[in-house]
Amino acid sequence: EAWCLNCLGVALRQMGRYEEALASHQEAFALLDELFEEHWKIHFLDSYGETCRLAGFGEVAEVRDDLAEWDYGEYEGRTTEDIVAERPGWTLWDDGVPGGETVEDVGGRVDRVIAEVRSTPGDVAIFAHGHVLRILAARWVDLAPKDGRRFALDPAGVSVLGYEHTWPVLARWNETPINADEEDRNDIAAAF
Repeated sequence: EAWCLNCLGVALRQMGRYEEALASHQEAFALLDELFEEHWKIHFLDSYGETCRLAGFGEVAEVRDDLAEWDYGEYEGRTTEDIVAERPGWTLWDDGVPGGETVEDVGGRVDRVIAEVRSTPGDVAIFAHGHVLRILAARWVDLAPKDGRRFALDPAGVSVLGYEHTWPVLARWNETPINADEEDRNDIAAAF
């Protein structure tokens, strides 16, 4: 199985909300800690090195450039609202970005990650940005990369990509213990 964690700690810290970022990460890591009982492999994008260290995985983590966030080209740092004002009807998933990657480019990168995950014995935890994880989910279940738009993902959401018999499935998607009350947290932990 592949366990995916979407973290926006870098963005929260840049906005001066470090304590909120740290609390969100610690809640998600507490859930992950309950889920794993065996040795497992950690993949992450280099910018998530701090996240992996906070989670206690720094010594076993491996950087994968294929997990880098979508290259937004000329649209890097711009909001969807700003872009749509210039290009009515624009969507990242359908129209792409000038000077950046296509959704198919990102799909090719995550296909390499999936091939590695499937050839690795045991579980794998993946820390990355939201768009790349959404495309990873789509490709895991043999959908087109652009179908990643159908998988909403919240900050610090925990997801599980697994199998039912031999079919790749989304065993869990976007579990967010951060805002759950104690009863909900217990239900989430019991589900795993």
